[in-house]
This record gives sequence, C-alpha cells and structure tokens, in this order.
Amino acid sequence: MTISRIPPQGLPPRDVPPQAKPFPGARPQPGDAAFTAFDLGHEASLARLETLAHLMDSAFVIPGINRRVGFDALIGLVPLVGDVAGMVISSFIVYEARRLGAPRWLVGRMALNVAFDGVIGAVPLAGDIFDAAFKANRRNVRLLRRWMERTGGVRPNEIEGTATRIPD
Repeated sequence: MTISRIPPQGLPPRDVPPQAKPFPGARPQPGDAAFTAFDLGHEASLARLETLAHLMDSAFVIPGINRRVGFDALIGLVPLVGDVAGMVISSFIVYEARRLGAPRWLVGRMALNVAFDGVIGAVPLAGDIFDAAFKANRRNVRLLRRWMERTGGVRPNEIEGTATRIPD
C-alpha cells in the first residue's frame, strides 16, 4: 500500500515543476495552441501591407508606355505637401514591420528606402519621375516578406525548386 502525500490547500505539490510562462509579447513557438493564430495574424498583416504597397506604387497603368504608377506618384505631383504625405503613408509600413518584430537592421533599411524616396521625390520634375520608378513601398514589403519567410513568421509565398514533367 502506498501513501501519497497530499499538499496543503492552495500550494502546488513539490515534485511538479512550476510551468514557465512566456513574457508578455513573446512569440509563440510551433506546437503551441497560440501559434496558429499568431501565424494567421502575421499573414493577414502582411497581406494588408502588400495591398497598401500595391495601391501606393503600382495601382494604375499609364496608357501608351504601359508603366505602372500608384497614389504615391500622383500625390507627389503636389509640391512638398504631396511628398510629405507619401512619406507618412510609407512610414506606416515601416512602423508595422517594427510591430511585427522585424530586427533593427531591417527597419533601418526600410526607413532609408522611405527617406531616399522622399528626399529625391521632392525635386520638382526629376523627383516625380524617380518616384514613379523607385517604388519604395513594394521594396519594403518584399524585404519584410523575405525576412518573415526565413524566420518562420509566415509561409513561403513561392515554392523553391524546379518542376519536371513526368511522361505518360
């Protein structure tokens, strides 16, 4: 006959180690119940950022030359105010990247893309042409997606490898 020790009320048994609780803001690990919701939240955030980048950089096609431009190039035609507005909207993508946990070097690179686009875009005529060609928002979202795919934050957008047709 074995006698089990009953701990006093309110205290955990001594032979059971306490459960480690993650610190607030900790990233769930694969296998955790919260991991799937975390992954889907990042996918949704990245999809919103990709939509914003598309609208800002390549929403319309210029007839005749078949060149895509977005609202960033259109609002950049308004001197100074348009360029500042474009930089503010582009900075939102950088802010979201930081919120999603991007490292400082990546956020810095994205901020440099926005600053470069804003400074060169402020030049009256050449800046507007540069603004239509540089597409800083799409570059930044591409950088963020690549980093998130490498770290496991989102599923890969493309499957790597080559396809081979098997003859019948």
